[in-house]
Amino acid sequence: MENVSIDSTWKKCLTGDRKAQYHLYQFFSKKMFVVCLRYAKDSLEAEDILQIGFVKVFTKGHLFSENGSLEGWIRRIMVNTAIEIQRKNKIAYVESLDNDIIHEIPNNNATDQIHYKDLMSIVHQLPIGYRTVFNLYAVEGYTHKEIAEMLNISEGNSKSQLSRARQWLKTRLLKIEAFTL
Repeated sequence: MENVSIDSTWKKCLTGDRKAQYHLYQFFSKKMFVVCLRYAKDSLEAEDILQIGFVKVFTKGHLFSENGSLEGWIRRIMVNTAIEIQRKNKIAYVESLDNDIIHEIPNNNATDQIHYKDLMSIVHQLPIGYRTVFNLYAVEGYTHKEIAEMLNISEGNSKSQLSRARQWLKTRLLKIEAFTL
């Protein structure tokens, strides 16, 4: 779909046109599912986040100011929806590393480099609090102040969670690197 087509489809979505909503969903759903997966505990929860997020896109479309990109606005809705779901599920943002269950990534060929999917699998193994802050900061580009406001935590807590996430990832990557050598 071209930008002109996306714009006209979006305008039809604002009028409640179900066919246009379906086309917009088809266009953005794969990208947004990947966003949802970064915050969800599993693919089923990511699907729920995606569906709830798109309901918000279509019911709150009048709030899109067109100052930025439509895709960016939809992405923000997905991230905020994921955070809301985490809050509703009362997931603790500070978790002890002592309670982690560590899964090593199987590597069929020791000379293979870590691929994107493998790296995302490692990131997905982060405890939920670390993963949320890591994704918001490193992937989405939010500041610690914004993250603190979104998650109702202090800026220091956000920085600490990010630091712990980085250390956790570094440790896992070094283990995998040592295993493959």
